[in-house]
Amino acid sequence: MLFLFALLPFSSLKAQDITRKNGYTLTFESNFAALDPTLKKRLTETFFTVYPKLAKEYNPETSKKVTFFVDTAYKGVAATSNDRVVFSPAYMSKHPQDVDVVTHEVMHIVQNYGNSAGPGWLTEGIADYVRYKFGVDNAGAKWTLPDVKPTQSYKNSYRITARFFAWMGAKVKPGIIKTVDKSLRDHTYTDDLWKKLTGKNLDELWSDYLKNPALT
Repeated sequence: MLFLFALLPFSSLKAQDITRKNGYTLTFESNFAALDPTLKKRLTETFFTVYPKLAKEYNPETSKKVTFFVDTAYKGVAATSNDRVVFSPAYMSKHPQDVDVVTHEVMHIVQNYGNSAGPGWLTEGIADYVRYKFGVDNAGAKWTLPDVKPTQSYKNSYRITARFFAWMGAKVKPGIIKTVDKSLRDHTYTDDLWKKLTGKNLDELWSDYLKNPALT
């Protein structure tokens, strides 16, 4: 799942619906004629379930207006640019249970780090960590955090990094990822932040993690 800062190419639209709820607005656009109405409903419901929670937890100043676009021209999984999330109809048709693609992607909107705020592995690791914590149906999508292997690195990003962050939140310092997220948005993040918060740098924390990676 990509996090893009440049605007994504748009295709001609065939359908647009606007839903407003509790101060948030979701514009749902699609040029995919075969979009399953049930899937569209679930993607919409997932947005209104998770986005207010993410805004409250991480960034109350995040955008109140978001656009979803199911675009036949897009061949990835999903991608976010500014306040717009583009979904692949091919992926969503094959994986209709994976509604927490929404949770990962809208976290990128909440993150709102701007350019050069931190490494990409950190951005994506936080988004998957949030999916792990706030996802509405990870089980239905058979989405889980991976088993730990000595060949892994915290820089592997996505679920591998997310599991490391879940371990830190459970075993090292509760709330640490929320603090790191804020530093990235404020553009005050440096690698030294981990040592300031925990007394250890990332490599030392990773070494501890590999020795005892249980999350409970």
